[in-house]
Amino acid sequence: MQVQTRKIALVIGGSRGIGRAIALRLARSGFDIWLTYKGNHEAARSAQVDIEAAGSSCELIPFDVSSFDETEAALGSRLESVTPEVLVYNSGVVRDNLLMWMTRDEWDAVLSTNLDGFFNVTRAVIFSMLKAKRGRIVVVSSTSGQIGQAGQVNYSASKAGLIGAAKALAREVGKKNIFVNVVAPGFIETEMTSDIPKEHVLPLIPLNRVGTTEDVASVVNFLCTEEHMYIHGQVIGINGGLAM
Repeated sequence: MQVQTRKIALVIGGSRGIGRAIALRLARSGFDIWLTYKGNHEAARSAQVDIEAAGSSCELIPFDVSSFDETEAALGSRLESVTPEVLVYNSGVVRDNLLMWMTRDEWDAVLSTNLDGFFNVTRAVIFSMLKAKRGRIVVVSSTSGQIGQAGQVNYSASKAGLIGAAKALAREVGKKNIFVNVVAPGFIETEMTSDIPKEHVLPLIPLNRVGTTEDVASVVNFLCTEEHMYIHGQVIGINGGLAM
């Protein structure tokens, strides 16, 4: 059996954008990282280099979270001997379209990755955390899941679903010293938002700036590391005041 000497953070969707920033921030806080991604090997290896430069180990685990079988194959054997202290669920895709033109494939692609993936991953991890009687789970939702967004019926539904799922899970596992919370980023500067004209968004944000991936990572890091923790089952908006 593998001897677990350092705390491990399992970051789902950690190769780019918000996930990468979270993984790096947790590495700087002393976690070794299990970093999952779907297929961008170059981005994953680049993230691995940065994490190792911060003094932590980084194991790359490629698989498709929307597949129950792939998730079990990728995580099952690891979880038999090692329990992550932290699970961050950050996997997400967008297929924007107005509902009247949205295809079934656009609906299914978003719901299967963003919501089914949460079930596949968390189901695999939660039993290990329950046996250990400890854990921190942070789910990355979105402002779109709180207030909705035109052209994102599929994405908003999936992100709202994550909020409901996390709140229910928090009621199930809180007595076992497992904390479950949600962060809901607003307009964050990533590849996913690069095509959105900032001049259309800034007037809606009281802080008058777009967010950075580090803005999100700092809150996730707090939820994963703070010793005096009484935050549980909550949704923390990271949106500059876009949604209040």
